[in-house]
Amino acid sequence: MTLTGEYQPSPEAWVRNQVEAFEASDGQEANTLPDHPEWPIVVITSRGAKSGVLRKNPVMRVEKDGAYAAVASKGGAPEHPTWFHNFVAHPEVDLQDGAEKHTYRARIVEGAEREEWWQRAAAVFAPYLEYQEKTDREIPVFVLERV
Repeated sequence: MTLTGEYQPSPEAWVRNQVEAFEASDGQEANTLPDHPEWPIVVITSRGAKSGVLRKNPVMRVEKDGAYAAVASKGGAPEHPTWFHNFVAHPEVDLQDGAEKHTYRARIVEGAEREEWWQRAAAVFAPYLEYQEKTDREIPVFVLERV
């Protein structure tokens, strides 16, 4: 993992608590959405677009051949999640999947590549389809490839 600097925990208690439990157990605990053992997560560390501090977010685990998707759904809200802006401003991120920790480069995918990753993500986490119905924006999909 290469990102260094000050870490500022999320103001959202559930995010802060999940990240803390995930990291403390080396990914053996808190590795699914709360109360949903069928939905695995990874933890992604990014650099704040404006603040420059490190931020950590649990994101659905959507993986294929060592690459991961990060779906900027924000539950179908009309605006992107804050981490979307972090990824755009600073595309180098760290991802922890279980005990495995590596650095990745995030890029937004479009067209057929987006559709392929979107379908893969929806197969892992069906609520993404409902989230897309709730919003007028096309939900962005990032692909994270190991550096």
